[in-house]
Amino acid sequence: MQFVDANVFLRYLTRDDPDKAQACLELFRRADRGEVALFTTETIMAEIVYVLASPRLYNLSRHDIRKRLMPLLTLSGLRMPNRQAVLRALELYETHPVDFEDALAVAHMEQQGMDEIISYDRDFDRFPQATRVEP
Repeated sequence: MQFVDANVFLRYLTRDDPDKAQACLELFRRADRGEVALFTTETIMAEIVYVLASPRLYNLSRHDIRKRLMPLLTLSGLRMPNRQAVLRALELYETHPVDFEDALAVAHMEQQGMDEIISYDRDFDRFPQATRVEP
């Protein structure tokens, strides 16, 4: 199994370097065919979302980010702890004007059956399923 860093996903998703994009495509195809086993984490996904959304870099919409990431996150040869939380976070991120990390926190809360979050971050008030309390 091999760990995949954010820049590999980004080269494929943005195609800003055609040769690297093609090499990444081939890697992901090999993973989908079961020829290689890949591994990444939700931290890497958060970095990818941050870069793709950055107005100074790619400035992609939330919808476009989710649309581009979904096929990669469902590759049969890609292992990622908390995959369901990341998928849910992308859904929440697309529909709520919050940072991806906040959406990920709410996705984890949902999975754990929690409805309260201790935070000073008022962005959590945007989620009807989360009640924010201050310490």
